[in-house]
Amino acid sequence: MKAALYKFQSGQWQRHPQSQPLSEDAARLVLCFASRSALETSPIYSQLHTRFPHAEIVICSTAGEIYHTEVLDDGLSLVALDFDATEVVTRSVHISNYSNSYEAGTALIQAFAMENLSHVLVFSDGSHVNGSELVRGMNATTSHSVLVTGGLAGDGDRFESTFVGLNGHPEQGLIVGVGFYGDKLQVGHGSQGGWETFGLERMVTRSDGNVLFEMDDKNALELYKRYLGTEAESLPGAALLFPLAVKLPGITAPIVRTILSIDPDKGSMTFAGDIPEGASVRFMRANFDKLTIAASGAATQSFRQGSQQPGFALLISCIGRKMILKSRTEEEVEAVDEIFGHHTLLSGFYSYGELSPLLDGMSCQLHNQTMTITTFHEVE
Repeated sequence: MKAALYKFQSGQWQRHPQSQPLSEDAARLVLCFASRSALETSPIYSQLHTRFPHAEIVICSTAGEIYHTEVLDDGLSLVALDFDATEVVTRSVHISNYSNSYEAGTALIQAFAMENLSHVLVFSDGSHVNGSELVRGMNATTSHSVLVTGGLAGDGDRFESTFVGLNGHPEQGLIVGVGFYGDKLQVGHGSQGGWETFGLERMVTRSDGNVLFEMDDKNALELYKRYLGTEAESLPGAALLFPLAVKLPGITAPIVRTILSIDPDKGSMTFAGDIPEGASVRFMRANFDKLTIAASGAATQSFRQGSQQPGFALLISCIGRKMILKSRTEEEVEAVDEIFGHHTLLSGFYSYGELSPLLDGMSCQLHNQTMTITTFHEVE
């Protein structure tokens, strides 16, 4: 496997010096991460198709682009990949062709031949797709032997519209899967948050999908405001800084759910993933050092699963982490680079949701507020 990393910023292309010797004609897969404004104002797909004529080209809008240890805004980070003994197949579905995200997730996985399929990398619209339902649909179709990782496209801190493209100009509503076939590709995964829980554990007593109404038979929004204290005055903006830890039935470790919006009239909160009735929940808050430590932990987790130094690592982190870390955002990417010994090329983006198993051997889950890493190494 060969990997070459590029960025495009201020009208200039730059190839990262740690890139492997890979000719652009030889690239078989290109993953491009760019801001919504860049995708709307520049013919990026046309430029990439000209530059990488034989590659499958996936484009995803972001809330920030990761170019090795740099975090860009309104830039473009791109990795070109070639494989020696791994077949790459791409498929896509559009959410408008299905009645719900579950059906779209099922259809995406069913579009792949299952024989020798080892991994599916998924990039989904982050505005019109319910990530929890998408994951459930994919899990219902694939087996545990097929690893699924990826993320939901971003739109900065605007939360208006996201774009994904496959071998064409990016558009809203598209869900793309990249399938890897064969037994030579070693893929590792890791996902950690680093948030602190606080307050009592409570039970969800009334919810509808990703909308939470009551905890312990009490109004959820009023409980939330009580825990936030003076921070409640900054709602809804402060909601990203105080997510919810959710224990889902059958899963021992909690997953994190980001609050996207609140409805004062209904006393409800809308999350970036389902909050099922009967789930146990606790409020969370950020700890700067723990966020960075968690990024290191995700890298360690992903590295441990592979026997060799990965040639490329895909980093998908959450917009909420970027909003909290601000000028220190690059610290979590640098922490990942440290774990990999500065020998692994890094690319990725800040997202509206991360897709990965929580632990090795488990099925894929939707995460919020995590650093999620997928590593790639092809054995000879």
